[in-house]
Amino acid sequence: MASSEVPPGFTSPWLHEEVARRMEERLQWIVQKPSVWAHWEPVRGGWQAQALLQARYPGATAYLVEPNPRHAALLRCARKTPWWSPFKRSTAKGQVAHPPQPVGMLWANMALHHAADPQPLIAQWLQMLEVGGFLMFSCLGPETLREIRAVYAAQGWPAPSHAFTDMHDWGDMLVEAGFAEPVMDMERITLSFSTPESLLAELRTLGRNLSRTRFGGLRTAAWRDVLHSALRQGLADPADDGRLKLSFEVIYGHAFKPAPRFAVRPQTNIDVESLRGAARGSRRDLAQ
Repeated sequence: MASSEVPPGFTSPWLHEEVARRMEERLQWIVQKPSVWAHWEPVRGGWQAQALLQARYPGATAYLVEPNPRHAALLRCARKTPWWSPFKRSTAKGQVAHPPQPVGMLWANMALHHAADPQPLIAQWLQMLEVGGFLMFSCLGPETLREIRAVYAAQGWPAPSHAFTDMHDWGDMLVEAGFAEPVMDMERITLSFSTPESLLAELRTLGRNLSRTRFGGLRTAAWRDVLHSALRQGLADPADDGRLKLSFEVIYGHAFKPAPRFAVRPQTNIDVESLRGAARGSRRDLAQ
């Protein structure tokens, strides 16, 4: 759904905005107040959250990091909108640039499940943080779209989306990348729709099907009619006037960047005789 606070063509999915609002409330439990922070992919992740974060950290410097060139252009356009324009209603602001220095917080809402190879992205986020800084993120979990998956399986069709990662696996990947003290939790959000058309229109705003087994070409109008009929039968809730119900598992997490335990060097030269001497010394110490 498009926001009235941004220029035409600048939209954030409704679900992403709602998840961002809920994630922002969780910041009340983190005592640390960053003086510099970065918003990763704010166009898709939820532009309205920018104003909420600025209100929470009013004196902090914010950077808007958009790897997508088109989205970065939209952000720059929004910042240049004249004061008298009806679209200049948002109090959200920030520099559209990669931070020139490590930041105290990196905010990444609903981004990880879009990454085909998430480990490099997590490592990039770690590099952007200062020591002691924290990552705040959310993404979709494996129970997402389970109703539509059942419909597709019953029809013998390929999966409607790629598989989503479990929150415990995300925690393991964070630790492997170098993060410390990861805290993970999840909740389920159920959306209801009056028609298959409105349901599919909303899903299109959330991203793409990255599954390698997805349909290889365009579907026909006849297939679309079969899909609509299958969704009506499989997702309708008789207790709610036949509205179509769809589940989303939302994973929330945060983790800190710890201080390095030792200096990491690309190459270390060690003298063999020094090693032997150290070993002899260790043996003498043990003998004593």
